[in-house]
Amino acid sequence: MRYKLLGKSGLRVSELALGTMTFGAEWGWGANLETSRALFDTYANAGGNFIDTANRYTEGTSEKYVGEFVSHDRDHFVVATKYSLKTRDGDPNGAGNHRKNLVQSLDASLKRLKLEYVDVLWVHAWDDLTPPEEVMRSLDDQVRAGKALYLGISDTPAWRVAQMNTLANERGWTPFTALQVEYSLIERTVERELLPMAHALELAVTPWAALGGGLLTGKYTRGDAQGRLKPGQGRLAEHNLAIARVVDEVADALGKPSSQVALNWVRQQGVLTIPIVGASKVAQLEESLAALEWKLEAEHLEKLHAVSKIDLGFPLRFLESPGVLDVLYAGTRGLIDNHRE
Repeated sequence: MRYKLLGKSGLRVSELALGTMTFGAEWGWGANLETSRALFDTYANAGGNFIDTANRYTEGTSEKYVGEFVSHDRDHFVVATKYSLKTRDGDPNGAGNHRKNLVQSLDASLKRLKLEYVDVLWVHAWDDLTPPEEVMRSLDDQVRAGKALYLGISDTPAWRVAQMNTLANERGWTPFTALQVEYSLIERTVERELLPMAHALELAVTPWAALGGGLLTGKYTRGDAQGRLKPGQGRLAEHNLAIARVVDEVADALGKPSSQVALNWVRQQGVLTIPIVGASKVAQLEESLAALEWKLEAEHLEKLHAVSKIDLGFPLRFLESPGVLDVLYAGTRGLIDNHRE
């Protein structure tokens, strides 16, 4: 296991984060306490220190388990949790990004975790109602109160994240150091705005669903499953299945599991990228961790890129067209070295 800096901060986190949405059986498909402990120990013994949870995961059980597991060496682990999603039904102030929900959600999380502070506090999703000034000032208050050390934001439009970090920097408030988004070979639309923004602002990127919800593991495209599978909607759309089959081809050529090919493609999308890996079985997590032992070569990256390529849309497609490049750079773009790339 190697380590990366979390965006512009000096915080050192492992190159894979452990997702703990599977810690707890309340949702019908997670792991019990014993298995969750085994998953945590497997990750920690591999050198992992970056734990990702949330107030909503398994109705709070995930945070309880995480708090128990890190208690023997709390200072070693980087514990990240989230707020924004509902804490109870029927209460308009029991969810959202506003100050009241932030305070009550974070306090409840700290009680479940049995911690005095979290290392990273994420805005879980943008509610489109709370003013950005309120969000950033309220988050900064939690940092100044010692309840959180760093801030991150998840599932939010790029323009809003850029607006809020600009606001924080102008007013001396704590900015976001990390961005969490869905990113995989079957979900690359974040490359249009979110990833370029993260690169420009030096935000760490922690992709979730790097295995496409299991689609890129061979679960649906190998063996008996392949013969029974009928293309459907969402992740099981034919286009996504075609990508998954190419992942299988690359995996077979390398003698590696499909899951490791898919995970390594995400891992190799820039130094700021820190994928989140989750599992309900130890064998699944061990397979993901083994991806750290090797990397995809350029030919494999190109093959995967070609089958999963997306239309970047306007204005990026427009700005990259030959005619525009010619008039924008007077025919000299290829002669200009750009140290920022």
